[in-house]
Amino acid sequence: MTTKKICLTAIGTALFVALSLCLQVPVFENYYLCLGYVVMMVFCYYFGPFSSLMVGVLGVVLYCLLISGLRGMPGWAAGNAVIALTLGLTCKLTSGMKTVWMRYFLVFTAVIISTVVGILGVKSLVEMALYSQPFLLRAAKNIYAFIADVVVMTVSLPLCEKLKATVYKIFPEEVQA
Repeated sequence: MTTKKICLTAIGTALFVALSLCLQVPVFENYYLCLGYVVMMVFCYYFGPFSSLMVGVLGVVLYCLLISGLRGMPGWAAGNAVIALTLGLTCKLTSGMKTVWMRYFLVFTAVIISTVVGILGVKSLVEMALYSQPFLLRAAKNIYAFIADVVVMTVSLPLCEKLKATVYKIFPEEVQA
């Protein structure tokens, strides 16, 4: 990993935190669309699983430390790790596809599967262990987060494609091959 890519990942992490803090769109009870996922999706799309992992996990850790201390952070960070790694690998493997719609379909499928595993599975398991609540209760509470996260990441896909020329022009060495 080059110094430039490390700096780019740090900027992505800061943007994740800034968008999560500044642009909160409420959708359900205490849940909102976390627009930091737009940044994580761009990193998954262009910069691979490791940078995506750093943006998704460190972004959540910093956000939680700024807002609520460590409350809710371990489960969310672990869930984001699963999502970022899965989507980063999927985007890397599909980056050479000629058909944009087929790539969208495969990435969208990965969004659904990784968010089910990351939010409804891993996050719920971590919270079950931390709060001594039944798994099904935690999973039911995380359905709102699952829906909100899937919506944001899915809506981000066309933005990722629109940024293609700019990203390749500014960061030609850092973009995954």
